[in-house]
Amino acid sequence: MKILHIAPINVAGVPYAMMDMQRRFGHSVRLITLHRNTLTFPEDICLNLPLPRSPFAHWWRRLKRTPSAARGRKLQLPILRTRNPIERFYFRFDDWRRSKPVAEALRQYGLHDFDIVHYDGGLDFFRDGRIAQQWKRDGKKIICHYMGSDLRIRGVHPLLDSLSDLNLTNESDHLLLHSDIHYVFIPFDTARYSLRQKENTKLRIIHSPSNRHLKGTRFILPVMERLKHMRDVEFVLAENMAHERLLELKMTCDIAIEQVGNLGGTGYGRNSLETLAMGIPTITEMTPEYLAWLPENPFVLATPETLLERLLEVIDHPDLRMQKKVDGRAWVEQYHAYETVNQRLMSLYKDHGIF
Repeated sequence: MKILHIAPINVAGVPYAMMDMQRRFGHSVRLITLHRNTLTFPEDICLNLPLPRSPFAHWWRRLKRTPSAARGRKLQLPILRTRNPIERFYFRFDDWRRSKPVAEALRQYGLHDFDIVHYDGGLDFFRDGRIAQQWKRDGKKIICHYMGSDLRIRGVHPLLDSLSDLNLTNESDHLLLHSDIHYVFIPFDTARYSLRQKENTKLRIIHSPSNRHLKGTRFILPVMERLKHMRDVEFVLAENMAHERLLELKMTCDIAIEQVGNLGGTGYGRNSLETLAMGIPTITEMTPEYLAWLPENPFVLATPETLLERLLEVIDHPDLRMQKKVDGRAWVEQYHAYETVNQRLMSLYKDHGIF
């Protein structure tokens, strides 16, 4: 099959992993991203379109996050809409300035020749969905794949939602938001990661937030200050660094903290898959709904109130760390390995008439 992935950005490398997985199983696959990921995840085709990253742009995006949506508990499906004349003007201008590079990419890379189109994020090249409409008329299969807060906060694009033959998600709370969506685990190439063999004499604890607010960093930092007065440990706060450098840093650490507070996700993502695959005990918080849905997992569970207690438990019990090391790696291989995720995806393809 010829499969095209289109993503606004290669978020945490997940769209690229989807492409890589499908290539491993013999399909002809390309990924085209609109904006470059600043954390140096690998790219296939990147248009490198401008993306506002100013403090004002970040403030504007945060303004549109309602507390209920940010916590993943808004049960009404959000619908993507422009909220005011300023947004309408900006998106029309943005569609205009990307018209030429999109047209060149369609021609240069033969993007009209693919049979299946994955919109990884649920958005077309253009706000009005003109290319998706054309491809649907041409008989191509359309898949919308939601990978995080795209559905939770931004919502569905009404046109893309109506054109989609199959909706996918990597987030369990999306199952409560969308009435016709199917869960797939994030594909993860465990073979790239080796287990850490030795611990540091002075245990190193890493927290590597992609977004401090969403990961609850403001809860974590005070706890780490208290912990350093109670145990001889080193805390590593890793931010805004190239992905390969971050992987090197993770391999020097003994414990990882993913998130607490449930402010922007349901428990874990690519970041945790990496630490688990390295055999690093990983602490996170899960919503009660997510924990009930995913009872078998290798995480050390904590809230902002219990984080210090959980850290002390992991620090003071080497046998617990060893067990979590073994369990974490095995769990990632069982649920997130390419073979497992591809089997699930192909089953969904078949059930929804994709091939």
